[in-house]
Amino acid sequence: MPDSCSAPILGIDAHAHVFSRELDLTAARRYTPDYDATLGVYLNHLRDHGLSHGVLVQPSFLGTDNTYLLKALQHAAGQIRGIVVVERDISREQLDAMDRLGVVGVRLNLMGQALPDFDEPAWRVFFGHLAELDWHVELHRQVEDLPGLIRGLMPFGIKIVVDHFGRADARLGMDQPGFRELLALGQSGQVWMKVSGIYRLGGTAQQNLDFARAAMPLLEQGFGSRRLVWGSDWPHTQHENSIGYGTVVEQLQALECSAHTMRSLLIEAPQALFDFNVTEA
Repeated sequence: MPDSCSAPILGIDAHAHVFSRELDLTAARRYTPDYDATLGVYLNHLRDHGLSHGVLVQPSFLGTDNTYLLKALQHAAGQIRGIVVVERDISREQLDAMDRLGVVGVRLNLMGQALPDFDEPAWRVFFGHLAELDWHVELHRQVEDLPGLIRGLMPFGIKIVVDHFGRADARLGMDQPGFRELLALGQSGQVWMKVSGIYRLGGTAQQNLDFARAAMPLLEQGFGSRRLVWGSDWPHTQHENSIGYGTVVEQLQALECSAHTMRSLLIEAPQALFDFNVTEA
């Protein structure tokens, strides 16, 4: 892990992406960007909204080529952490090199993918490496499949992070398949939730916001405020025409969280989860 920068933490954005349209994209992609989302623009967004640190997540359309993300970590050492996408047979030496640059987790983007069998030996070796590095596994999958995936990961003793409110469907409410189970699993102390991507919850803008508002007290009860983190999901791929950084900041404010919860979402929880060893302002 690189030395952290001395700038105090004003707020941490726990989920964003950087990329260039000129990069080689994976053939299996569901989306092709026609613009650049650079580190410089992202850091400007943080500054303009009173935030100081961020977490970059490898976008699915770049596959397992994390070169662009790793270069961003080098340019903003200490200010940014990284979540990579890798093949499960990646060498420990490669993981160690990423760790030194500020990588703290691996994303399993399982949207549209067959569900993995974590009992396979190759997964056990892979998760053993992650546990030794104290990295987390980030899951991106619809909510109905998350409880089974989480139960499959828990025996490895690794931290588990769930994307975007578990990709619940705002139109189906709190009793939709998987959501209550997810809340119960949050009580394990091993699972974190990203309060992010409200606009990805399947309903109208108002339905999505209403669901997020109703979910927040349940998430606090199930996960505890120290295991909830906020992310912008910048640059809001597939929603660029209707969503901007200011939009998601307004959505966060519209959740009407207490000052204690807001401080935990933006500082205390992500500082611990992503290993930001700098002081709070």
